[in-house]
Amino acid sequence: MKSDILKKDIATLPHRALLMCTGLKKEDLDPEKPFIGIANSYNNIIPGHIHLNELAQEVKRGIRDAGGVPFEWGVPGVCDGIAMYVEMRLSLPSREHIADNIEIMVLSHSLDGWVGLTNCDKITPGMLMAAGRLNLPAIILTGGPMKANIIDGKKRHPIEGFALVGMIKSGKITREEAEEQLFQMTCGEGSCVGLYTANTMAVVTEALGMSLPGCATTPAIDPKKRLQAYETGKKIVELVKRDIRPREIMQEHAFENAIRVDMAMGGSTNTVLHIPAIAKEAGVDIPVELFDRISRETPNLCSIIPAGPYEMADVNSAGGVPAVLKRLRDALKPSPTVVGLSILDIADRSNILNDDVIRPVNNPYHKEGGIAILKGNIANSSVIKQTAVSPDVMKHSGPARVFHTEQELLDVIEKGKLNEGDVVVLPYQGPAGAPGMPEMLTPTDAIKGAGFKRVALITDGRFSGATTGPCIGHVEMEAYNGGAIGAIRDGDIIEIDVPERKINVLLSDEEIKKRLEDRRVPERKLTPLLASYKERFKGFNCYGR
Repeated sequence: MKSDILKKDIATLPHRALLMCTGLKKEDLDPEKPFIGIANSYNNIIPGHIHLNELAQEVKRGIRDAGGVPFEWGVPGVCDGIAMYVEMRLSLPSREHIADNIEIMVLSHSLDGWVGLTNCDKITPGMLMAAGRLNLPAIILTGGPMKANIIDGKKRHPIEGFALVGMIKSGKITREEAEEQLFQMTCGEGSCVGLYTANTMAVVTEALGMSLPGCATTPAIDPKKRLQAYETGKKIVELVKRDIRPREIMQEHAFENAIRVDMAMGGSTNTVLHIPAIAKEAGVDIPVELFDRISRETPNLCSIIPAGPYEMADVNSAGGVPAVLKRLRDALKPSPTVVGLSILDIADRSNILNDDVIRPVNNPYHKEGGIAILKGNIANSSVIKQTAVSPDVMKHSGPARVFHTEQELLDVIEKGKLNEGDVVVLPYQGPAGAPGMPEMLTPTDAIKGAGFKRVALITDGRFSGATTGPCIGHVEMEAYNGGAIGAIRDGDIIEIDVPERKINVLLSDEEIKKRLEDRRVPERKLTPLLASYKERFKGFNCYGR
């Protein structure tokens, strides 16, 4: 074990004294007791993380009962819902920061294995990236979704507030009327109720085989979540003693299975950013085109907020991710998991408890999966959550309305100068251009809240998992790096065809080239971290290639 150097070498006698200063006993230095880290992303800012300290205690108890010695440290976490529109540019860079944090702590202290205690958007992928990078025994515990309030038969939750912004701006309701709904939207602990990015990444983690079966959908308030924490603590000790490492689990087939589950459930477009980054750290190449291929093959079996009426707690009651695996059993490939069972074994042992929440493959909500990859003279690739798009706008043509900030768009909505049929274009929002590739839920939900049915949005930034409608993100190349999205001007006609996977602006190649030569790059105020992130992505796409 890696910790043997601390426990056995005479040169590390002072190291042992330092460890005992923290409260360790001599018997904790027994070479048979593995040192287990707990990367705990608890804070009291994010509702999905406010209960993680309680879960950490159960993880520690499990580690001790299994014969290990637990060590805990803090990992930062950004709440995208709070950062959005205010300062969202640091959120995606935090993913790499989290992976670095874990690398620093695990290797500096010769830990034998570690548990990632997480729940929200960038924290979970950052921890999975660290697992692949370090390739030391690891297991992930996600904290579970919050439960929606049920008021007059309607599910109420915080993310509804983004649509209210558009309703206010368009004059549909007053600010006072919106404020009166604040308490109805206030829930409790847990990640936001729908299949937004946090819960999508929890689903991906479980489908990859890196968390316990049922972990992704078990609500934060469910007592079973504490039991999962305890079992996670026991399991990591077993993984260390059996020397089972993440790269044995996170193989190519595992990523394909995870993408298939994601497509079947209709998860966040952010998985197209996170899964390739995780795979890269594990030594696996996942091209963006794989998402589209699997999506074409995989029917959409779930209709979860924001695309439909069900919340994550409903999915849990219907059997959770194991039940989705059962539906997809014939399309999945054998892949190991942290519990020692193949993903196929988990599928075979599961039960499907609601045929509407998780539909049969011959009666899907949509014939194809959640994500489509569009290409054309605007984009080498771009991403849309097609299961959240109305059938009547799957094909759309309209004039461009170009904005360089979210506030500019909100001002136009407030003045009543956005028109049905327009195609909103937000360039210079990518990893280098923003920099940091912020999410665009404020503008997308403002458009929705204002009542527009046929307004599309295109950006080289990205979208929240809460986004619905004809919203196309991750446009590559981004405008800052010379992408054609930076050549679009007001009035240019843009054609979108989701079924055919096409996105084009009706301009000649020569005109696009000429405009790009004359483009002006917006100046941004940068922190040192953002300046560094910008330099990293100069000339590269959002996947770092």
